[in-house]
Order: sequence, then structure tokens, then C-alpha cells
Amino acid sequence: MTTRLTIEYDGSGFVGWARQPGQRTVQGAVEDALAVILGSRVDLAVAGRTDTGVHALAQVASYEGPPARVDGLNALLPPDVAVRSCEPAPDGFHARFDATSRAYCYRVFASRSRPALERGKVLHWNHRFEFELLERCAALLTGTHDFTAFTPTDTYHVRFDRDVYAAFWEDRGAGDLRFWIEADTFMRNMNRALVGTMLEVARGKRSVDDFARLLDGQHRSQGGPTAAAHGLYLAGVGYGGERVLSAAPTSRIDANARTADQ
Repeated sequence: MTTRLTIEYDGSGFVGWARQPGQRTVQGAVEDALAVILGSRVDLAVAGRTDTGVHALAQVASYEGPPARVDGLNALLPPDVAVRSCEPAPDGFHARFDATSRAYCYRVFASRSRPALERGKVLHWNHRFEFELLERCAALLTGTHDFTAFTPTDTYHVRFDRDVYAAFWEDRGAGDLRFWIEADTFMRNMNRALVGTMLEVARGKRSVDDFARLLDGQHRSQGGPTAAAHGLYLAGVGYGGERVLSAAPTSRIDANARTADQ
């Protein structure tokens, strides 16, 4: 019997998803709780192995074994991890190999004043910027591109092309900016490097044309900085070709040339 879980977590206190000896990880916390309830250990497969400090709104994991009660699991889990669902899946379902897309959100708090309640949950951006430039960069991302410029040079990846199905910035007002992206797969630090580079464009430190050239497989040294991990969230996982992000929200604020707290 195969079981599928949907999990949310605050990644601030974890060294990432993957279990590591002597380290606090999300996988370790969930597998330990499952072992108590099921009476034996299971090995979790996961859709996206998030890095240290990265959060998840709807991470998907799977294991071979019967489902556990959600309330029982959450009673055993630490407060920064919660299981949203734990249900039977088709036999042989694999959270990673059956996934056809992953979606991420990166949150930016654009303000002269620093955040307090969301400290460690958003990137504080206290520079002037043009929102229209962020939108223009995001519009270039859909389709197939070579993202070599947005992943560490010393990498285990052998394929650098990625198929991006949706990418857009959302301005929710009051400095709440969110970058959404969905693709077949992502490379290490790819989303954070994209955000760091787009913010350079929005600040006027590089052009949109320069950003476009980076999508043709430029060296990592040509790209911008890697944005902090604590602003990144795994937003959801698509299966069977179903998309997590359908399109840019129609309720976005028309914020061309918006600047942070002028």
C-alpha cells in the first residue's frame, strides 16, 4: 500500500528536508513521528528536497505503508511542521518521480523599515526599484531556457535546460511582493539566483536585455547574487500534467515604476 502526504513547514530551524546524521531535518521529524504511529520505520520519498531555511506550503511525500491519522501525526510533530493530509495513493506512486512540475514562491518585503512579525519569512528589500522591470524579467522566463547562470558552478547537475510553465511577480500592496514560478524541475539555488538577479535589474544595476542574455547559458559569474533562503517557499507540486499555477493573478496592483516607501 502506498501513502501520500502533504506537508507544510517553517524551514528556519531545519538544515533542509533530507535526513542527516545528528542534524535536525524535516524528513527526520516526519519519519520519526510515522515510526511511532505505524510501529515501524518508513523511508519517505519527496517531491522537492528543500535546502536549509527554505519553507514549504504544500510539500508532497510518499511511502510504502498504510496511512496514519493526521491528528496523531501532528501531535507528535514539532510546532514548525504540520501534516495537512495523509491518504492512500495509487500503488507505486512516487512523490518525486511521478511529479510533472513544482511551483515556488519567493517573498520580498519592500520597505525602508524592516519587518518584525515576518522576520525570517521574507527578504527585506529597502532599495528603490521599478516593479515593471521585475514583470518584464519574469515574462522572459516562460519556455525552455539554459539556466547555467543561475546555479552554482560546482554542481551535480548534468542538464541545465528547464521548462518553465509560468513565472510572474505579484504586488499585494504595502510592500508585499511575491515571485511565483512553476517548472518541470529546478536546479540548486536556481530560484534564489533568479530573484537576486531580477532585483538587480529592478534597482537599475543591470538591464532587462542583460537578464535575457543570461537565459542562453551564460556562466554563473555573469548572474546576480543568490537571494536569502528564508524568502523561498515550495508552493505546490503538479502530477499528471496538472499545473499548480494557472496564470498571473488578475487582481494584481498596476504598479509600473513603483518604488519602495519613497
